[in-house]
Formats: sequence, structure tokens, C-alpha cells
Amino acid sequence: MNTKQQLILQLLSAIENLYQIKVEQIEIQSTRKEFEGDYTLVVFPLIKSLKKKPEDIGQEIGDYLLAQQQIAAYNVVKGFLNLSLKDSDFLLNFDQNVNNPTYGLATAGENAKTVMVEYSSPNTNKPLHLGHVRNNLLGYAVAEIIKASGANVIKTQIVNDRGIHICKSMIAWEKFGNGETPETSGIKGDHLVGKYYIEFDQHYREQIKTLMSQGMTEEEAKKQAPIFLEAQEMLRKWEANDAEVRALWEKMNTWVYDGFEETYRRLGVDFDEYLYESNTYILGKDLVEEGLANGVFYRKEDGSVWIDLTEDGLDEKLVLRSDGTSVYITQDFGTAVERFKKHKLNELIYVVGNEQDYHFKVLFLILKKLGYDWADHLEHLSYGMVDLPHGKMKSREGTVVDADDLMQEIYETAKEISEELGKLDGYTQTEKEKLYEIIAMGALKYFILKIDPKKRILFDPKESVDFNGNTGPFIQYTYARIQSLLRKETPQKMDWTNLQLSLLEKEILRALNDFEETIQKAAKELSPAIIANYVYDLVKLFNSFYQNTPILKFEDERTKHFRLNLSLMVANTIESGLRLLGIGVPERM
Repeated sequence: MNTKQQLILQLLSAIENLYQIKVEQIEIQSTRKEFEGDYTLVVFPLIKSLKKKPEDIGQEIGDYLLAQQQIAAYNVVKGFLNLSLKDSDFLLNFDQNVNNPTYGLATAGENAKTVMVEYSSPNTNKPLHLGHVRNNLLGYAVAEIIKASGANVIKTQIVNDRGIHICKSMIAWEKFGNGETPETSGIKGDHLVGKYYIEFDQHYREQIKTLMSQGMTEEEAKKQAPIFLEAQEMLRKWEANDAEVRALWEKMNTWVYDGFEETYRRLGVDFDEYLYESNTYILGKDLVEEGLANGVFYRKEDGSVWIDLTEDGLDEKLVLRSDGTSVYITQDFGTAVERFKKHKLNELIYVVGNEQDYHFKVLFLILKKLGYDWADHLEHLSYGMVDLPHGKMKSREGTVVDADDLMQEIYETAKEISEELGKLDGYTQTEKEKLYEIIAMGALKYFILKIDPKKRILFDPKESVDFNGNTGPFIQYTYARIQSLLRKETPQKMDWTNLQLSLLEKEILRALNDFEETIQKAAKELSPAIIANYVYDLVKLFNSFYQNTPILKFEDERTKHFRLNLSLMVANTIESGLRLLGIGVPERM
């Protein structure tokens, strides 16, 4: 239990003893800087039950806590009861929390809920790009935060490994590749396949122009271009399980999977389960039949099956084509049903860009109409796109910003800035390279995750590696500074009775008390930005403390060791908070 949790219990007890009513919860927050106090009770929610003026309620509760010697002082400002705590209250379980590496982090109990988080889900016709970077960082961080809030978490993705877009890369490699492989070319597997996706598009455009010059409309030319017809034929053969096409498909997909794994390792994300669209695309057809029997779906004259959602403010949606093949949404509701059945899920979160908002509204509504109550526990974490200062990305034209290239660019930027600042004198080359990587990945991840997921991002690689301001390297540098301090003298446990705390020390302890609550809030709102900005605020507080408060040079041993212990707890909390975001910390910097 920390100081804030103890105060909440004392307030609930005071309300029950004073007014003979039990209150389930109360709203308590840090006191605003313009008022005297440490924590503030918002009194307004009690007015209805107690039939009293908020000022009177605040006065009565404050008097009660003061008489019980549970606070040092109080003041009432309208409907707000500002409470000043005793210094000893701030040190509640301090020694235990300092040495607890899991402070603030919950673990899944016997009855913990199970949450699945789906993210990444790339196509196997090109490398991961900048948009995937935000998707993966968000998905991984959300999963880690939910896990730290006390849930069981399953991280998953569905790899889009089939369809006409996959065949485009395959047909281009077959026609123009001359047997090129990742080994013979020295090109990473996913980049090599992406190269042939671009190659297909270039030839496709040329053929369209030629056909249009011969009198075809653009629409006709797109459908009649020879290379496109070849890709369509390859897809037909794939669906017919043609041995030669399947062998080529497996070979090129293996190149891509190897490339993806390399990118995931550097990005620091992982998965507990992989699904492949080549296995899931048949799911959902049985649910269509059930829906037809129950009147959820209807069949048109051409044999296609639809659902009418116009009364729900949406539209009519195709769920089965006239030839009996399924569409994406059919696979999605089929896969959702399988997942809930297999894993006994309580929640399923899809991390997908906001261009798919409509798709998920339809998906969740269809599942609800099919009678699945758990459809209320489906969530679409809809995030904004990522832009760069020099424009948008277009993968078919080869102007996409590949994730690998972006990570390397930030690595080079981190190296350049670190060398300019002269921060790594005395490091071996191996140590430098390891540190450049930690700084670069911290810069990239923090810059993206500190922003509310719903907002669009303008990502500036150079700005992200700044060692000042609200950046990953600034926070990492503060952590390294504390480690340097702790190497000079090891903090000792002492008797903290009657220890006098400064305002800054109390402010830091108050912030540390908020860590667990911050994790719970971030998990509920699916927002890593809440953790990122909490860590930044904690770092700002510590830097103010470090610059204005003597630590090692303080003559009183007890105060010195309290400050060393406080620094240690701040460092541990920074490390835990950044770890939830997938960010590493350096011991030296």
C-alpha cells in the first residue's frame, strides 16, 4: 500500500463513521500548485447523499481526520478538501517499494481476464514500413501495459499471405528475377520481394499506356494488361493448389518471414501466436449459413449474400460473393469466433489505422447480430497515420519509407549527435555501437508513443534524437545520471522516523505513488502516451531535485541516504515505465 491508497482508506472510513453511509469510491487527486496541500478530495459527488453544502462536508471530514491525527492540516476551497499529510505518511512502505523491481506492476491472478491484442498483420509482398512501425510499437506497448495491469495477454497477428497482391510479386520475380535470391543478391528477403512488387507495377503501368494508345479506355486497359492477366491466372492456380505455384509461394514467403523476423527483433516486438490468411480465409462461411437461417443475412438474385445495416446508420455489406468466395469481413468474424472459442477470451483488441474505422464498426455489429455477447468486448484501437517532413509514402511507386531504413537512419543520427556532444569518450567501439542502438530505438519509440494514438504524427527523425526536452534520449540520460550517482555510493536503509522532507521530495514521492494508477489508466484507455508522459514528468521532477538539492555532499548521513534511496526508486520506475513501452535504458551515457 502506498501513501495515496492509505489516504483513500482513511477518507472512506471517515465518511462511514461521520455519516453512517458506505461510499464505493471517491475522487482524489494531487492538489493544484496554487493551493496548499498534497492531495485533494473532490467533495461534490457526496452532496446528493449527504444533503449538505460541499464546504460543510469538507470541513467535517477535515476536522475528523485532524482529530484522528491522520493528516497534518487541511483547507477547504469551495467543493474541494485540500489535505496536507505528515512527512511520515509519505514514507509508508518506502524501503519495501525502493527494493521492489516490480513496484507498480500487477501480475495476473487466478481469475484474471484474458486479453488478445492483434497488431502488425503485414502483407507478404513488401517490407514493413513507417506505418507498420507505429502499429507494432502501439500494439506491443498496449499489450505490455495491459499485462502490467494484471491481465493475461496474448499477442497475435494475421499475416496476409495470399491474394492478387502476393501473386504480383511472384509473377514479376518469375519473369524478371533470373533466379535471384536473398543469398545471391545480398538483399534482405522482404526487401527483395518488395523489389519485384514495384517491378510488377512498373511493367503494368507501361502495358496500360500501350493498350490505351491502341484505343482502350483506362479501365479496360487495367483489366486486359497481359501481366495482370498472368497474375490473375497465378492466383487461380494457387487456389487450385497447383504444386509449382504453391512451391514458389512458399519459397518467396519464407524470404519475407525471415526478413520480418529481423525487423521485429530490431524493433523489439514479439508475438505469442501467428495466424496466416491462407489458413483463415475459409473461416466464416458456416456463420454465413447460420445467419441466413436466422434472418441476419439475405441472399440476392445473383447468389451473393448481404447484411442490411442501414437502420443502424451504416450500409448494406457483402459477406459472400455470388461465386461463393468470402470477403475480408467474413474471414474476420470467422476468426474472431475461433479465437474466443480457443482462448476463452474476455477482450480482443485490434490495432489498426483509422482508415479502417468503418470496417470494424460493421464487423462488431455483425457479430452482435449473430448473437455473440462478447462482441461488446471487442475494441478497435484506431490510430492516426504517420507523416514525414518530406511527404507521404506510396509503396507501389517504391517511395515507401521502409522500417529498416528508418531505424538505420535514426541509428546514424544518434551516432552523429552523440559524437558531436562528446558524451561517449572512453567507450570501446562495441560499447558505443550498443549505446547508439539503445538511444536510437528509444528515440524512435518514445517519439511515436508519447503522442495520443488517435492523433496523426509528423515524425522528424532528427528531432526525436534530441537530448533535451520530451524525448527518449533525455529520459535515458536522466536514468544514466542516476546510475552514475549510485555507483559513487550505495544507498543504505536507515530509520526514517521524524525525517524532514522538502517540498520537492514530497512531490517526487507523490508522483511515484501514482505509478500503479497510471498503468491502470493507460491500460483502460489503451494509450501508451499516458505512461510516456508520466515518465517524462517524473524525470523533470527528479532533474529539478538533482540540480537544487545536495545529495552526496550532504553532511547528514540519514538525509543523504534517503535521497540516494529516492533516486534509486526514481530510476527503477523510469526503467519499468520505459520497459512497458519497449524502450531500453543505458547504465552509462
